[in-house]
Amino acid sequence: MCRIGWLLLPTILLWNVPGGSLVCNERSQTESHDWSQWRGPRWDGVCTETGLLVDWADDGPPLRWQTKGLGVGYSTVSIAGDRIFTMGARGPKALLICLDEKTGKELWSTPVGSGRPNSTPTVDGDLVFALGSQGNLVGVNRSTGQQVWRTHLVKSFGGIDSVNVGFSESVLVDGDKLICTPGAEDAILLALNKRTGKEIWRAALPKDIGQNGQDGAGYSSIVVSRACGVRQYVQFVGRGLISVRADNGHVLWTYNRIANWGANVPTPIVHDNFVFASSAYSTGAVLLKLERHADGVRPKQVYFLPHKVLQNHHGGMVLVDGHVYAGHGHNNGFPVCIEMKTGQVAWRPGRGPGNGSAAILYADGHLYFRYENGVMALIEANPKQYRLKGTFKIPSLLGKSWPHPVIAGGCLYLRDEDVLLCYDIRNRR
Repeated sequence: MCRIGWLLLPTILLWNVPGGSLVCNERSQTESHDWSQWRGPRWDGVCTETGLLVDWADDGPPLRWQTKGLGVGYSTVSIAGDRIFTMGARGPKALLICLDEKTGKELWSTPVGSGRPNSTPTVDGDLVFALGSQGNLVGVNRSTGQQVWRTHLVKSFGGIDSVNVGFSESVLVDGDKLICTPGAEDAILLALNKRTGKEIWRAALPKDIGQNGQDGAGYSSIVVSRACGVRQYVQFVGRGLISVRADNGHVLWTYNRIANWGANVPTPIVHDNFVFASSAYSTGAVLLKLERHADGVRPKQVYFLPHKVLQNHHGGMVLVDGHVYAGHGHNNGFPVCIEMKTGQVAWRPGRGPGNGSAAILYADGHLYFRYENGVMALIEANPKQYRLKGTFKIPSLLGKSWPHPVIAGGCLYLRDEDVLLCYDIRNRR
């Protein structure tokens, strides 16, 4: 989630529903209920677990455990096997932290750098990767927390973020490569060897990308697309959308109109040959169709929605059965359902049960909305009608309740600054 001090980082979302075309890293997971990276196994905010509660008691689902001492930051959690990984700042030190999944007890912590961390760790095999807000990037041993390699996006690659709030993406691992976003003119995207941290390639930002937005990295995270039969990495940077070839970093296409002058946070939805993106600050939303052009790929705008129809600030979006579900409004999370193919609004009931921006997750036919004021809402993922199935307020509210919810192994995880809450949401009826 990754994320910044006053922003959350929704990542690029990928189609992941029955009958949909799945675009994802081919690496299979060891454990079926792992949530080993930001936004889950396919970077889309879609959890495939079933047998979950379809409604909640007034005080919410049962609290399995609660742990404290994580420090401050907007990182959410990654889960692999019996371990939980997150980041937090204790005093001046930013740490990568490992917890026991059954109890929440801390097993180890490893220094990453300084500053308030906003990213979510990425787990891949025996390694865990974490990016600090000041540009420190580390790869550590999953079992022990021992550092394997370290680099710095600013000192080594001239990296910048577009509004100087700190690097906040959650890095992507694709095969032997780790892909990240320094945001530099000659290294807008970067591929490193995941085991050594050594550079494989870097992608330069095209000079003609457009005038909207600002130079540097945005606050989204990279995902993989195979649109038009070309494997590519799609990212939302300070100047808008950019896509590069996975094998060599050659820029395939860019799209500038969706960039805003504040901060580009939401990560677009990628489905087949389409890209759906939205940003706030009175910007809007767009659907692009990617088409073959000579030996490359070119985006064609299908439609552009004005900001009064849809602008997602930093709570993210999910795609289910051809419909985009999200929180609408600048620093607001008004529930909305839009048919992606046409841009038509299926429903938008108003504010909803909570206040402020809303981070969203999908699982077992339902949307999990987490509002800035600590209200959790369970909403049926039904394009025909808006149906609220339950609400509760988390017992701690130590800051803005922005970290994205995570579901793994029948449990709902909610990070709140220094605290992590684990709820049992299995349907035992």
